[in-house]
Parts: sequence; C-alpha cells; structure tokens
Amino acid sequence: MTARLQDARGLRLDSFRGGRWGAAVRRRRSFALGSVLLLSFPCYALAGNDPAPPGLIPITLPGGTIIHAELADTPQKRAEGLMYREHLGADRGMLFTFSQAQAWVFWMKNTKIPLDLIWMNEKKQIIHMEQRVPICTRTDDSCPQYRPNEDALYVLELTGGRAESLKLQRGSKLQFRLP
Repeated sequence: MTARLQDARGLRLDSFRGGRWGAAVRRRRSFALGSVLLLSFPCYALAGNDPAPPGLIPITLPGGTIIHAELADTPQKRAEGLMYREHLGADRGMLFTFSQAQAWVFWMKNTKIPLDLIWMNEKKQIIHMEQRVPICTRTDDSCPQYRPNEDALYVLELTGGRAESLKLQRGSKLQFRLP
C-alpha cells in the first residue's frame, strides 16, 4: 500500500525528489528553514552571545560577568599599559600576557586612575591581587612596585575596587582564549 501525500490545497505530493511538485516542496522547506534561522538570529544576539568588541578579549569571571580586556602582548604594549588613561569602564580591563611565568613587577607611574592588579598562573587561576592601587604622581622612577609571591603568566588590570565588587579572590579561576 502506498501513502498518498497531499499539501494543504489538496495537490498530490507523491514524489519529493523530482517533478514539479517535488521542487515546490523543496522550495517551501528551504523558505521555512531560512525564515526560522533569520527570525532566530535576534534572539541569539539578545541572549548575550554576541562577540566581544573588536580588539578586545572576553574574560568570563566565576560569577558569569564578562570583562572585555585590551591585550598587552608585546613589550611596547606591556610598558605603556593603562598609562595616561583618564577612565576605564566597569566592564573593561587590560590583560597582560607573557611567554613565561615569573613574579612580574608592576607600578603605577603615569597612571591616572586607581587599579586592581590581578596575577594569574598558567591555569588562569588568581594567585595574587593588589586592590585599589593608588596613582603615582612622582616624576622620577621611585613609584612603589607591586609583585606577587608566586610566578604568574597573566596579569589583569581592572578599575580600582572592581575585584572586590566582583567577589574575586585568590583561587578564583577566569576563562579566556587568546587569539
């Protein structure tokens, strides 16, 4: 026994592969699939799955907050860091990356905003933090230096006080992928 297929108008749809009616069915399916995909796109974007702004690395914190960080991955970018900046948004930061783990030293010379400094190991786990590090207005090279007690592969700088408000602490693990 062969099933007889009909569309909503009562037209026979015996063959889905060929013929006039098969082509019509394929067009309808393609249109329906395309419509569903097109209409789903705004929902995808609204769900928070949109990519990071160009040039920034998304860093996911344990509570789910995402920080978009500039990447300081060259000697020149690491030397300049956030110097001379007047403002750093609550959802922004700078991620310093190094080729080998060391007790990397930071200072606040020419930095105009207080910062939180967060050192991480190769597992992206926080090993040391300095919070609300004040600006340094000295014109010579005598600004205080900040360093961890353990070797770090990454350092994240955030606006001063942000680490506390995000409940970051030693042992917290951050998630990010480098380009």
